[in-house]
Amino acid sequence: MSTTLEPLEPLEPTLSVRQVLMLERVLAGEPEVVAGAAQLDRAVRWVHVAEAADVGVMLSGGEMVLTTGVLLAGDDDKQAEYIRSLHRAEAAAVVLGLGRAFPAPPDVMRRAAERCGLPMVVLHRPFPFAELTEEVQARLVRRKFAAVSMSEAVRTALTGLITAGAPLQRMLDEIAHHSGCPVVVTNLAHRVLATAGERSAVDDVLRDWERIARQAGGSEGDGWIRAELGGRGERWGQIMLCGYRGDTATGRLLADRAAEALVLHRMLGGTSAHTWEEQSAQSLLTDLVSGVVPARQLLPRARAAGLPVNRRTFVPLVVRDGDPAELDRVLRLLGLPGIVAELADGATAVLLSLARDQDATVLTANFAARLSGTVVAAADPRTAWDDVPGGMREARHVADAVASGALDLPAVVRLKDVHLRGLVRLLRDDPHVQSFAERELDGLLCGAGDDLLAVLRTYLATGRNKSRTAQLHHVSRPALYRRLEAIQGRLGVDLDDFEQAASVHIALLAHDAQQS
Repeated sequence: MSTTLEPLEPLEPTLSVRQVLMLERVLAGEPEVVAGAAQLDRAVRWVHVAEAADVGVMLSGGEMVLTTGVLLAGDDDKQAEYIRSLHRAEAAAVVLGLGRAFPAPPDVMRRAAERCGLPMVVLHRPFPFAELTEEVQARLVRRKFAAVSMSEAVRTALTGLITAGAPLQRMLDEIAHHSGCPVVVTNLAHRVLATAGERSAVDDVLRDWERIARQAGGSEGDGWIRAELGGRGERWGQIMLCGYRGDTATGRLLADRAAEALVLHRMLGGTSAHTWEEQSAQSLLTDLVSGVVPARQLLPRARAAGLPVNRRTFVPLVVRDGDPAELDRVLRLLGLPGIVAELADGATAVLLSLARDQDATVLTANFAARLSGTVVAAADPRTAWDDVPGGMREARHVADAVASGALDLPAVVRLKDVHLRGLVRLLRDDPHVQSFAERELDGLLCGAGDDLLAVLRTYLATGRNKSRTAQLHHVSRPALYRRLEAIQGRLGVDLDDFEQAASVHIALLAHDAQQS
């Protein structure tokens, strides 16, 4: 059974003073705010009818107190102290019904309430306090129940996803579905690890992320609601609801449920905040390589992920057979800003972001020198972000072109180093090229020709150097000659003829490109 629910209408677990005053029954009493008008958004936790002069000692905060003031009439000191006691008890507001005790708003109480910032409301028409108490209490109970129900519904939905083994992104999509606003997960350095929500709204948030991150430790407001991620005394990140349109208390409840689920997801899945960072980098670099998402749209994500993007030189790299964790460690060791992510087919993408006055060639060579047993393919540096996707694809093409293990490569391989191999790689899916390769190599592709094909590959890669080929295959020169004669016999070519050897070489490069 699906655990996805329809978006829940944000319900406040409390009413504000302003909302209470807008109730139909209250409007019938012709309410007038005579003091504390700036505080009408205070939350009303309960409604209390009291005539006692010392009612403040019976309050616990958040109450709207209803009174006729019958015990206060004629005593200015009692009136002022009454208001002060309500202020000390953190009452939400005081509502005074005008009548025999006070036919007009009392100036002493009004001035005291204004000084304390306590909303004071007078009712000009007789009003049955019991009806207001009943309606407000009923509304508060319904809203609190609705908030609890919402919390449990979200918890159930997220727990169901965890049980089903859903990935992090699916969890965040569900949270964004319920909250109706962008959701952002960050590490302790406020770098974005993952996002969810409507794409345009998320991009708006990420474009302003530097300012938001600077204010991340401040108080919540304007729908920006945070919950800490961590456990066992260790914090490792936070989740943010960005621009939540409901009540802050409800949003905080939703954020808390989301945080609980994400922590549980991490524990049960054996993942870590670092793994989430890797997933974030992988998503960004995969989109850059594919070119499906315009570079301009990816810029906010790159900036929010902590990659410097203003006035920088970008160096796209693709490393064959490299461990992403080791590559990231080398970047940190050299102090090179960049992001690392594993792509398909054993390739790892690296995007360096260097200051304009740094030597990109030297720093790239230093990076490659720290690695062993790997091929570092590099594109020419880019100074414009819009050119980075093309650079990533160029580096990927170079890495693919040397994947078969070309000999005598420099530490950093560039497009100019792959020559014919690179061109053939680009054309490998052309039907004419495929047909050509099959036709030229037919004598070795059928039957037990694998060993001969390997010898041919080495012989042509070494520039038809027989001594070097025999050495690399650990055979004697006479044995190599016999194998070369067998190859020529099967293919019907003379490998001493340059044009025929070149034709076979091109066919072999095309065959290897198609196989990989």
